[in-house]
Amino acid sequence: AQLHYSVPEDREPGFSVGDLAKDLGVEVRSLATRNLRLVSEGGQRHFQVDLAAGVLLLDSRLDREALCGQSPACSLHLQLVMENPLQLHRVEVDVLDVNDNVPQFPKPEVVLEITEVANPGTRLPLEVAEDPDMGSNSISTYELSPSEHFALSINVRGDGVKMPEIVLEKALDREKVAVHHLTLTALDGGNPVKSGTAKVIIHVLDANDNPPVCDPPISKVHLEENVPVGTLVTKLNVTDLDEGPNGDVEYSFKTSNNAPGKFTKLFSLDPRTGEIRTKAPLDYEESSAYEIAVRARDKGSPAMEGHCHLRVELTDINDNSPEIVLTSLSSPVLEDATPGTVIALIGVKDSDSGDNGQVRLQIAKELPFKLVSSFKEHFSLVTSGPLDREKASGYNITVRAVDSGSPQRATQKTFYLRIADVNDNAPNFSSPFDTAHIQENSLPGTSVFSVSAFDPDEGSNAKLSYSILDNGMQDVPISTYFRIDQDNGTIYTVRALDYEQDKVFQVPVEVKDAGSPALSSTTVVHVFVLDENDNAPTIVYPSVPKGSAFHQSIPALAEPGYLVTKIVAVDADSGHNAWLSYQLQETTEALPFQVEHRSGEIRVAQALKESEDPHRLVVEVRDNGIPSLSASVVIVISLEENSVQDFSKSLDLPKSSPKDTNLTLYLIISLVSISLVSCVMFAVVAARCL
Repeated sequence: AQLHYSVPEDREPGFSVGDLAKDLGVEVRSLATRNLRLVSEGGQRHFQVDLAAGVLLLDSRLDREALCGQSPACSLHLQLVMENPLQLHRVEVDVLDVNDNVPQFPKPEVVLEITEVANPGTRLPLEVAEDPDMGSNSISTYELSPSEHFALSINVRGDGVKMPEIVLEKALDREKVAVHHLTLTALDGGNPVKSGTAKVIIHVLDANDNPPVCDPPISKVHLEENVPVGTLVTKLNVTDLDEGPNGDVEYSFKTSNNAPGKFTKLFSLDPRTGEIRTKAPLDYEESSAYEIAVRARDKGSPAMEGHCHLRVELTDINDNSPEIVLTSLSSPVLEDATPGTVIALIGVKDSDSGDNGQVRLQIAKELPFKLVSSFKEHFSLVTSGPLDREKASGYNITVRAVDSGSPQRATQKTFYLRIADVNDNAPNFSSPFDTAHIQENSLPGTSVFSVSAFDPDEGSNAKLSYSILDNGMQDVPISTYFRIDQDNGTIYTVRALDYEQDKVFQVPVEVKDAGSPALSSTTVVHVFVLDENDNAPTIVYPSVPKGSAFHQSIPALAEPGYLVTKIVAVDADSGHNAWLSYQLQETTEALPFQVEHRSGEIRVAQALKESEDPHRLVVEVRDNGIPSLSASVVIVISLEENSVQDFSKSLDLPKSSPKDTNLTLYLIISLVSISLVSCVMFAVVAARCL
């Protein structure tokens, strides 16, 4: 939006220029929260914003003449920037002229000379009075004090400036009046009217009665800017009807307060030939035209002079490159910004005029941004497509400005836009499940396995924490068996594990980032408990109290091979740790019995003698673990004379109970499970190697 205000130049600081809140259509209380700030395009601060009242105030007293000189229009350009959302508003303030300057002549006293033979109608040009005010407050007219011989004539120059001249109305007689004293008054058009005066002293001379005459008296020349120094601008055409010294004309610049000596620094005048040439580079952007006044004076006695006026108008060429101004940049921008989000506000300037000052902006087409014209010479850079920080964390954006001149001139400006991360990616494990092994009876705090996840986001959105989920997959909460380091994902045991109680654990692990909202994913770690030989064999038959012996009677005539009894034992371990072997402890004397190494059957090894005393056997049951564990039982065998009995009836061997059957089945299932897991592990390792 563009706002337009006006303010007289003589107002004091604090003067209210305009109601910004009302004209912008926003509430006053939102101006502070939206960080309204004022930017002056010229770099000077003349205004301020009252955020509490929402009005634009004058910060310092304005002087229109100091700000804009003789320019007919005087405007100050401001920019209002508001955030949330980012908006740019242009403010143009016209500085209105007040009649605060008095007309002044270049000199308080003007001395003129006129020959006594001058004819009525002879004109004596006067220097123009200056009034810095503009419009109706500038010079309106001139007045001359009453005179019998002279009157005042006012001509209007091509640029509208009024030029006073004294006109001879009645022939002069130097012998009667040699000097005439007049008063010239300059009046402006203000209310009230202000005036300035100068004394005019006219000396009446003899002799040279023909002044130099310019033909034409007012001329115009067109010249390109930046022409080489020394270029001929024009040659003045001046004639003097007199002869000899009275017709020999000499030229000089005539300066005034309008441009005191300014054009004399840019142009040179040959005093003999009247040629005007450039002596410094001319810049259209500094001034598009120059008014040159030349005095043509002969060498008569007294000398007479004529006046020539030349207007030099410059033609613009494309000698200025466009200028890019980055007014505001919102960096970083979130990667989930919607298309059309304003990224930057860009202004462009070109000091040239016409087509040479018409500028268009361009950016690379492959970028997800586009330029939108806000108003004249102002553009908004907005998003035109989706942004993804994981693909591009930032963009070097080059804005190129090209004018419409011939040849074209261009400039470019590059700035970096950083893309801010949003939590749009969940962390991921490398595998949906993992396998780990741990020896039973490991100390609490033993490291079991380390899981690892990756999150392509950054900062807190990529800061990961690990946790174990108690999701009811186990009868007992899994957290009573394992814990996890939330920072590095290492799983530790909470207590010693018992293979005989739990052989496999499914540990669900969740990884969660620190974004808002947080995103997560899960994996399952299958922890297999490895058996160790921590259970000694248990003798289930014969069952005798500790420290007691089992008594068994057999016929005295039992022959070798006779089955005396059978030792039945079990081991809660599995695999090799549960493989049992039976043997008799060595004694000092040879025993007529032997025990089967694998079955535990005790048989008669040699013929028995009827007179033998009872035999005491110590049977040891040992597993195959490392180190090996064992149990033993004492068997006392007595001989019964003349007794023959059926072994199957007399030997009360234990029958397999459901509990023993279940134990054996459990051992078989454990062995099969371990074998299958080993096969799966070998297959996974082989697949990864391939």
